[in-house]
Amino acid sequence: YVASELATDIAVTVGDVKFYLHKFPLLSKSACLQKLVASGNEQNCDEVQISDIPGGSVVFEICAKFCYGMTVNLNAYNVFATRCAAEYLGMYETIEKGNLIYKIDIFLNSSIVHSWKDSIIVLQTTKSLSPLSDELKVSGLCVDAIATNACIDVSKVDWSYTYNRKKLPEENGNDLNFNGVKSRPVPKDWWVEDLCELEIDLYKCVIMSIKTKGIQSHEVIGEALKAYSYRRLPGFSKGVIHSRDVGKYRSTVDTIVWLLPAEKGSVSCSFLFKLLKAAIIVDSGEMAREQLVRQIGQQLEEASLNDLLIRAAEREDIMYDVDMVKKIVNKFLMQDRNAEYESEENEVQEIQRSGILTDASKLIVAKLIDAYLAEIAKDPNLPLSKFVDLAETVSCISRPTHNGLYRAIDMYLKEHPWISKSERKRICKLMDCKKLSADACMHAVQNERLPLRVVIQVLFFEQLRGAAATSSGTSTPDLPKSLKNPNGGSHGSSRSAPTNPEEDWDSVSATEELKALKTELAALRLRNRGDNRNNVDNAAAISKMKGLMKSKRIFTKIWSSKAAIGENSGSDSSESLGSANPEEAKSTPSRNRRHSVS
Repeated sequence: YVASELATDIAVTVGDVKFYLHKFPLLSKSACLQKLVASGNEQNCDEVQISDIPGGSVVFEICAKFCYGMTVNLNAYNVFATRCAAEYLGMYETIEKGNLIYKIDIFLNSSIVHSWKDSIIVLQTTKSLSPLSDELKVSGLCVDAIATNACIDVSKVDWSYTYNRKKLPEENGNDLNFNGVKSRPVPKDWWVEDLCELEIDLYKCVIMSIKTKGIQSHEVIGEALKAYSYRRLPGFSKGVIHSRDVGKYRSTVDTIVWLLPAEKGSVSCSFLFKLLKAAIIVDSGEMAREQLVRQIGQQLEEASLNDLLIRAAEREDIMYDVDMVKKIVNKFLMQDRNAEYESEENEVQEIQRSGILTDASKLIVAKLIDAYLAEIAKDPNLPLSKFVDLAETVSCISRPTHNGLYRAIDMYLKEHPWISKSERKRICKLMDCKKLSADACMHAVQNERLPLRVVIQVLFFEQLRGAAATSSGTSTPDLPKSLKNPNGGSHGSSRSAPTNPEEDWDSVSATEELKALKTELAALRLRNRGDNRNNVDNAAAISKMKGLMKSKRIFTKIWSSKAAIGENSGSDSSESLGSANPEEAKSTPSRNRRHSVS
């Protein structure tokens, strides 16, 4: 009701609320009510039904009060709904000068857009009335105002904002100015947290507007996307999405990926990995995943082992998505393989571009993959092919030591004791025995999981290493061909009759020389146990191993026996570490008697 001495002459029903009003003040300002009342007069009806006015009865009351000349309170929360209701009621300047639409537009342009938080609030309220917000251009007005304020020089920021992500030095009382008063410098990303209140479609509009202005750096844009991800994606910090309906977050993940700056270093590699894991969980499109793989590959040297541990799909038997990591590594290595082609006078000229990867970054990635291989090797369902393929992907990167690779190989052999001899040789072929440290060699010669040929290679190179240390200026001899090139055939023979490498090696292992070698190795292990009990360091143990192997008689007889067998068979019968001969799945009795003390 309106407090007035005059009796009301019209009833306006809005939803479940009935307003008893007077025709004159309403009709003088609303074109819509003029038509409704005129239609009611024809039917001798003093009641008007309004069911679809934006904002409902609350907003209609504001419009009605304005018609009566009462003071109305407009704020960031109700101004847009009131503007839409005024549009619905037709409260234009053509009906009466200084009408409600005109005054609301002045309020928006003079007050709201100049207020940082109010412009964000108004933009949020446009979500529920999105068709009208586009038509009335209010959302565009707010987006531009927010973007403009976000790009303003930090020295001119004199309004309140939310900043909880970092504890500033002055908040600890450590940053005082000359007068002893705390001074709080405005950070470049002061606006980031307040924008996290926006829904993803509105957030996208604001970030696009900020990027278009070209003032904010790509690092700050990246920080904004990171803050929004942590706020809007539950469990994102742990690389998961905590929700029964993860699909509803797909648009959020896809939009964040789409908004990522293309410049390298805009966001951390760890953040990109978290986004990739989230994209896999919410089943994002292939385009989003490819973009993340490409950007991760550009800065893979910054990643950690935990970043690489991407869970495989539920339908997969294996634990981790090794194929995805292989794609990322290939993208990283492609930076060194790029070549530009340009056409000049119908002639194609190739211009090789120098690699943009440093040796340090490549070494970091190689060590990272070694650690990743050691981790995934613990998965009993991991196929050997996936392990080998990934290891071979980084084989082009020279590492000063293969200790990490040896650890990964040993872990795989430990967790997969059922693999055949040919598969053991295939995986051991990945490492270079010459690049094992003394400690790794000590472990390898006592490792029963390794093929015997690998153990002999380790012993041989350790012997050469000791010899080189005692004689300066002497070049280190190379490994005899029968051991160094286990895959090579006997090129000097014209016979092509197939031979069984496993049978050849078994015949060698039956010799007395090999038995003597095994006896010395057993003695070495017993002495090492005694040394450990007496707290003798590794260097002394290695010295004993070298002393045991100083005599070359055993190696000479093994190689000469091997050569004799090769001549009789007509081809080099040395074991191939990559051989796929099914007979190699058989084990020899003498091999099985070796024990590990690793």
